[in-house]
Amino acid sequence: ILLAAKLAGYIAIRLGQPSVLGELLMGILLGPSLLNLLHLPAFNEETMKEILRLLGEIGVVFLLFVAGLELHLDELSRNMRTSALAGILGVLFPFFFGMGTGLIFSFTLEESIFLGIILGASSVSISAQTLMELKQLKSRVGLSLLGAAVFDDILVILMLSLFFAFSSDSTSVIGLLLVFGRMLVFFALSFLFGLWALPYIIRKVRNLPVSQNILTLAIVVLLFYAISAELIGGMAAITGAFLAGLMFARSPEKEVLEPRIHALAYGFFVPIFFVNIGLTVNIFALKDNLLLGVVVIIAAILGKFFGAGLGGRWAGLSGRESMQLGIGMMPRAEVSLIAGSIGFSAGLVNAAESSAIIGMVIICTLITPPILRYLFHEK
Repeated sequence: ILLAAKLAGYIAIRLGQPSVLGELLMGILLGPSLLNLLHLPAFNEETMKEILRLLGEIGVVFLLFVAGLELHLDELSRNMRTSALAGILGVLFPFFFGMGTGLIFSFTLEESIFLGIILGASSVSISAQTLMELKQLKSRVGLSLLGAAVFDDILVILMLSLFFAFSSDSTSVIGLLLVFGRMLVFFALSFLFGLWALPYIIRKVRNLPVSQNILTLAIVVLLFYAISAELIGGMAAITGAFLAGLMFARSPEKEVLEPRIHALAYGFFVPIFFVNIGLTVNIFALKDNLLLGVVVIIAAILGKFFGAGLGGRWAGLSGRESMQLGIGMMPRAEVSLIAGSIGFSAGLVNAAESSAIIGMVIICTLITPPILRYLFHEK
């Protein structure tokens, strides 16, 4: 997988595309869609699939940590208004587009609302990687994109919580306040620890006579923030990982840490994450309900493009920057797939709809890197 990922990344770069596109496509080639090479007995075991999934999860939190490490809180705060508008409108537009799609295909109101929530989620790991390759992560668009992803995550989790609260017999205002309160507690603890305790810990650890002390500390803090985001905040682990990177970016040890964490992330974990996305995809499953799949994909693309793009334009970005931001918010991955699986278990999503959601995730993920590259390079 590592060899295939690096080879595909090299070919993609030679063809003028981001390496992540090659890695995603290689995953599809190796998976059930085409060559099916991994149906060897060793790779067909559930244990192996779970190992790859878990390594991929570590890869995506490393990727968002690296993205946070390359930024600074001051840079992010200067783009807060743009991030907020792009994040909020980038959820609301696809939500209404998705709900409308469900109603057109005769879904119940409950099923339609749930489809809208799924389309509202974003996963900017693909875009962040592309922007890092293009040296645009610190641009206004890059900073706005990463900030918008945090607002996106918060709003989608709140909408999911509201949906299940009002769908159940035990609707509770207190329960909804607890969901919001958990998020506030997580952010408060994250910033308090990162701004006050972490610098002291780094100063103590850097003088210890142990190998790779700062690197190990960074990994521990990264994983601690990631799991805290899930357990305390009820949010995606990648949000915690991104915040951990932001906290470490303030440290004078950043220069020592950066090349080491890059080597670990891009030498092992991150390529597995991108290839594993493709490994889980079977493009032939989409033929069961092709029309629904196509409409869901169009609604997902247009919803993010117009929602996040309009938010950026409203906040003062240029027309081109707004387009870049809208495209950058298009990929979906973890949150959409998790929400889809929850809906499937609850009977809100059937097999055909599940295939349409998976198709939407992979198409939105695949088309984003080349379009972003074109928009940044084309004058």
